[in-house]
Amino acid sequence: MDVQIGDVVIMKKTHPCGSDRFAVTRVGMDFKLRCEKCGHEIMAPRRKIEKNIRKIIRPE
Repeated sequence: MDVQIGDVVIMKKTHPCGSDRFAVTRVGMDFKLRCEKCGHEIMAPRRKIEKNIRKIIRPE
């Protein structure tokens, strides 16, 4: 899966704040995502994030 820095991903599960949209801020063995609604940042393994992505929105 081709996820790049600056993309917005829509996840299958929502964040506790209610948003399912996350901005990608770091890509590698781990992904660093920032919640679009509350700004909370999380780091998670690449495999777990790729499995839970529903849609990728690329900036134009």
